[in-house]
Amino acid sequence: MQGVLIADENVESRKVLADLCIEAGYNVMVTTSAANVLHGILKKSAQVVLLSSEFDELAAAELIPLLKKCSRDLTIILVSDETSLPVIRKMRKEGIFYHSLKPIDPADREELRQAVACAFENMKNS
Repeated sequence: MQGVLIADENVESRKVLADLCIEAGYNVMVTTSAANVLHGILKKSAQVVLLSSEFDELAAAELIPLLKKCSRDLTIILVSDETSLPVIRKMRKEGIFYHSLKPIDPADREELRQAVACAFENMKNS
């Protein structure tokens, strides 16, 4: 089954993201711990990670290179409130697949749902 790992410290955001992914039919894991993110990646239970910009007292920019070293094929979607363009550029160079603002309305949720579906489709084609 296709696994999505949601790494976000905000309870409300985690719930919105989890509900979105569960409704789309994915196997969903949620965590507030960087150690659990690494475990999910190393055990290959997560192919797509929805990562908030700040997580477990680490900036996503610090965590992304480590996650990519654990699995080069991992797809990371950064979900943040707002992030500066230079930071986004840096994270794209590190290998994020997509950047999305945290979903507020149904259109935002649909955009993120499509990004996750596209991430899994890209995995099939590679």
